[in-house]
Amino acid sequence: MTTLMIQGTTSDAGKTTVVAALCRWLARQGVSVAPFKPQNMALNSAVTVDGGEIGRSTALQALACGLEPHSDMNPVLLKPQSDCGAQVILRGQVHGNMDALDYHAYKAEAMKAVMEAWRSLSERYDVIIAEGAGSPAEINLRANDIANMGFAEAADCLPSRFDCGFRRQHRYFGLQRRWGSQRDCACCAPHQ
Repeated sequence: MTTLMIQGTTSDAGKTTVVAALCRWLARQGVSVAPFKPQNMALNSAVTVDGGEIGRSTALQALACGLEPHSDMNPVLLKPQSDCGAQVILRGQVHGNMDALDYHAYKAEAMKAVMEAWRSLSERYDVIIAEGAGSPAEINLRANDIANMGFAEAADCLPSRFDCGFRRQHRYFGLQRRWGSQRDCACCAPHQ
């Protein structure tokens, strides 16, 4: 089983579209492929075949694979309820409401759900195309990260940065903010 992770320099960089396109292309090549988004923040959700809910973007990616959406494809869904709080959905089921500080403290537990869901998909599909959230360069979110490099490192998957025409300054800033093993990672090397 292979996992490729698509990460972007910002939110709205085009990660969702790239993941959907890769899923569709691989599925048309006869590859057993599934999408995966460790953590998503979205108010709108889709119902899954197992009776749960996931972000609509991940459901679209599942359809691109020719699959019914499953809660393992988006194990952590945060549905905003205020400027500083959200309803937390774990593996398709409501876990409860948390403010930002409580959720930040809870992320180590949420990571367990992420890894269980990823392992479950890994047993069923040959290729997993994972989508990061926002940017891995957001230093305020690095501690206990489950959406970007935290997941990539835990899953030992190959991350691929997608920066679709963003200015060189964005890439430079992001590269200067890499941590530990990421600093020398091939995906984080400056473009020539």
